[in-house]
Amino acid sequence: MDLGFTVLTHIEDWKLAKEAEDVGFDSVWFPDSQMIWSDCYSTMALAAQATSKVRLGTGVSIPGTRIAPVTAQSIAGINQLAPGRVFLGLGTGNTAMRVMGMKPMLLKDFEEYLRVLKALLKGEEVDFTFNGVTKSIQFLHQDLGFYNLEDTVPVYVAANGPKALRLAGKYGDGLISAAAEKPEEVAFSLGMVQEGADSIGRTLPDTYRKMCISNALVLEAGEKLTDDRVIDQVGAWTNNILHFVYEIYALGGDEEMVPEYMRGIWDEYHDFVEKMETPKEKRYREMHNGHCTFLRPEERRFVTPELIRGSLIVGSVDEVVEQILAAESAGLDEITLLPSLEYSRIAMKEFAQVLKKL
Repeated sequence: MDLGFTVLTHIEDWKLAKEAEDVGFDSVWFPDSQMIWSDCYSTMALAAQATSKVRLGTGVSIPGTRIAPVTAQSIAGINQLAPGRVFLGLGTGNTAMRVMGMKPMLLKDFEEYLRVLKALLKGEEVDFTFNGVTKSIQFLHQDLGFYNLEDTVPVYVAANGPKALRLAGKYGDGLISAAAEKPEEVAFSLGMVQEGADSIGRTLPDTYRKMCISNALVLEAGEKLTDDRVIDQVGAWTNNILHFVYEIYALGGDEEMVPEYMRGIWDEYHDFVEKMETPKEKRYREMHNGHCTFLRPEERRFVTPELIRGSLIVGSVDEVVEQILAAESAGLDEITLLPSLEYSRIAMKEFAQVLKKL
């Protein structure tokens, strides 16, 4: 099992990539949400210059805010700085789009985006449609060092729902799921990926990677999930998962998709959102304030032991190791941790204990 570390994309925190490499992490990920963080490719470029072994990639890049040729150019440029250790995580844009009050990219458009992007990263000629006009495009100056297309950049598709998971099986070089590292969740995800591959007669290669963005907390002796230190450190992550489920629920109102571990706070959280002071037409801005970055005081009460256990890996060092190995046995190849801004270095230091036992 490989372990990654996700750096909240703060332009001055690129040094975390080198620190993660020195601790022993296998990869460093950079999220792409333009209204709440710094630019992921700028930050990654600085990290590429400072590291030599660790894999670097987006976790994840958003097609709705960057046309396919721009994304291909951006990641190929990073590949020039860190040849052969770059990957591209790509998703429809749940946060990046919703933080502007927009919907994520439709899957049919995402599928077309993947087709164009993957061809460009191979240096191939491909038809590209923009504003209703279709033209043949191909990278020029491929031998002048502007970007690196020689070393393969794998494209990993972010997906949690059945349709997106099948798409990952059709076109992805790997899968990235969110908060789905429990064995039963892994089994569901991989089953949907296989269905997608089977639908087009594709045999998934041995290099196909199954990954998960999550978080983890190493408990100190005698520590409880209701302790302030625990809530402070993981609250930004747990409430991000709560936000995500609520926004999906709000689209269709189907309470069957609400996880069991959220049931105890679901009605209270629903009422909390409905009573937000922000006008409903701008509420998305308040919903995403603090997203994965810090815990808002007014949302602290929602960080319950059930939500913590359901949405991340938690326990003693040995218990955390056991949970990671269970995920590996279920089929995961990599888990990347996404700590909040204030607790990034603390989480990295804590997890060094886990890395020594894996």
